[in-house]
Amino acid sequence: MGFIEDIKARAKQNMKTIVLPETTDKRTLEAASRILAEGVAKVVLLGNEENIKKTAEGFDLSGAEFVDPESTDKLDSYINLLVEIRKNKGMTPELARETLTKDYLTFGVTMVKAGDADGMVAGAVNSTANVLRPSLQILKTAPGTKLVSSFFIMVVPNCEYGHNGTFVFSDCGLNQNPNSEELAAIAESSAKSFKALIGDEPIVSMLSHSTKGSAKHADVDKVVEATRIAKESYPDIKIDGELQADASIIPSVGSAKAPESSVAGKANVLVFPDLDAGNIGYKLVQRLAKAEAYGPMTQGIAKPVNDLSRGCSADDIVGVIAITAVQASAMDNK
Repeated sequence: MGFIEDIKARAKQNMKTIVLPETTDKRTLEAASRILAEGVAKVVLLGNEENIKKTAEGFDLSGAEFVDPESTDKLDSYINLLVEIRKNKGMTPELARETLTKDYLTFGVTMVKAGDADGMVAGAVNSTANVLRPSLQILKTAPGTKLVSSFFIMVVPNCEYGHNGTFVFSDCGLNQNPNSEELAAIAESSAKSFKALIGDEPIVSMLSHSTKGSAKHADVDKVVEATRIAKESYPDIKIDGELQADASIIPSVGSAKAPESSVAGKANVLVFPDLDAGNIGYKLVQRLAKAEAYGPMTQGIAKPVNDLSRGCSADDIVGVIAITAVQASAMDNK
């Protein structure tokens, strides 16, 4: 069974409600129809039902819940909730009403905060900043999490490395130049994401252009310190570094370059030292190895909100909805 098929099967076992605010986008509506037809998740579509169905002509949305922010009977309760959360930032009932009825991203996140949805997927027509801003303002970070970061699930065909060719790459989409403490936090979040979505033990490599002192540079020192912090703070997670990419995933190279390491040659979670390396790395693997790349998924938000690429396909959206549903189930089990 492929990764996404496995994720769909797991999502079906514990049906979650995912809100989709971008209902002017036909790809989103096609994805919603397929999610509903396969019984992967419950779907909430934001906007005027008649207008949405016109846009979705040719797709079956029976079974979807339609919520119009301007006329829902829950608007007043959402206004009160938003004012309570943001009152120290100048939020008033009047501003909350205007924001919730005009900004569907904020409305969707508020639904999640209120418990009327388990997660949100957006980004097909909105920037990452616009998707994540209300998420961080309203949902905030998960308890015990130091920062929000992103990851990709990379599924590499005909690959014996990682978990049968499946890896978590992070952070490839959000934090530009994380310091040592932030890299350690990203490592912990990434390990949790791997465990929740792949189901196997995470084996985390802190990547560098150096393996165990083979090069000297401040950039290497950052990764060495991040590894020290991660091992000290998260002793139950198998983490090591600094390791080069080949030493991380190829057993023969790992045993030659870092023979004492329990991670070298076995890693399935790769933590990149900065956004340049992460973004370049995932795109090269996606294009040259013809890997499936699911992301950027977010980790560290109190409830799952995931961002899509604006160039995404309906297939991509289906996959991200299914992953978001499984993330929500994993949060239930904490």
